[in-house]
Amino acid sequence: MRFPLQFTIAQARHRARMERLGRKRYPTVLMLEPLYTCNLACLGCSTERYTGKLSDRLPPEECFAAVDACGAPIVNICGGEPCLYPELKELLEGLFARDKHVIFCTNALKLEEKLFGVVPPTHRLLLMIHLDGMRETHDYVTNRAGVFDKAIDAIRKARKLGYNVYLNTTVFRETRIEEVEQLCQLVDELGANGILISPGYEYQSVKNDIFLNREQTHEKFRAIRAFAKKYRINATPKFLDFAAGLIELPCAPWSTVNYTPKGWKAPCYLIEGEGYFQDFETFWNTVDWDYWESRQDPRCVNCKMHSGSEHSAVEEAMKTLRGKLQLAAWSLGMGV
Repeated sequence: MRFPLQFTIAQARHRARMERLGRKRYPTVLMLEPLYTCNLACLGCSTERYTGKLSDRLPPEECFAAVDACGAPIVNICGGEPCLYPELKELLEGLFARDKHVIFCTNALKLEEKLFGVVPPTHRLLLMIHLDGMRETHDYVTNRAGVFDKAIDAIRKARKLGYNVYLNTTVFRETRIEEVEQLCQLVDELGANGILISPGYEYQSVKNDIFLNREQTHEKFRAIRAFAKKYRINATPKFLDFAAGLIELPCAPWSTVNYTPKGWKAPCYLIEGEGYFQDFETFWNTVDWDYWESRQDPRCVNCKMHSGSEHSAVEEAMKTLRGKLQLAAWSLGMGV
C-alpha cells in the first residue's frame, strides 16, 4: 500500500464522519510547526522557517490544544527542524495517545540522536525525509556539503529499525527530470516506503529566483506523470493530472490547516501577510475560504502544492465510479 493500512483507514473514517455531519469543509491534516528553528538554511525555504529562536517554540500543551481543536486525524510535524524540539518525545507520545497519525518532516541530520532509540517505530509514525536531488544537487539546495550522505545513512538505519520512511522532493526550475527519476529509483534501492514530489512554492522571502511558473510546472510534471506508474510516488493520479495541467481543481486550504508559534496561520502555511489567529474557531470562521478556493489571488497563480490540491484531487476522483476504482487501486500500490 502507498501508506500504512491504519493511516489510510483513519483518513477514510474521518472523511465518512464529516460527510455524515454534512460538512463541506473540514481539516484532514494539521501542519504543526512547534518551532521556527532549523540547522539548515535551504535555498527554497522561507526565511521565517529557519530563523526562529528555540525559546519561542510552542509548549507541548499548546500543540495538543491545537490538535484537539481542529480534529484532523493526521498531524504533519514540520517547522523548523522538529528533531531540535526539546520536548519531542513528549509531543509524539501525546499525539499517539490522542489516536493521531504523525508525518514527521525532517532533514535527517539529527534523527539518530534525537529519535532512534527514543521513540520506537510504530504504524502511527511516518518519517518524511527531505531530499531535493542526488548528492550534488541536494547539498547545493541545503547549502551544506555532506547532507545527502547523512540523510541516506539515516534512511538505511531507519528502515533497518522498522520505521516507515518516505522521501520528500521539491521540484525547482533547474531540477532535471532524470534526477527526479533517480530519486524514485533510490526509494526502491533503500527499501523506503515511497516518495512525495511537489513543485516548490514561490516564497516571497526567498531572494533566489529558483521557482517554477505555471507552464514550467506543467512541463515537468507531465514528464513525471509519464513514469509515475513504475514507482511508489505518493501523489494521487488526479493530483498528477492537475500538476501536469491536464485538469483544473479548486484549492482546499482548509483541508491542511497550519498552527505555528504565532498562532493559526491564514489562509495556509505557504502564504504570508494574511495574519494569525489565537483560537481555532475565530480562524475557521474569519478566513474567506471562498476566495482562497478560487485561486484568484496573485500568490496562488503558480501554486500547485499538495497541501491545497490533494484533497481536491481526491474529491474529484470520488465523483465517478472510474475515479473511485482508480483511487482504490492507487491506494493499494498498483500502478494506475
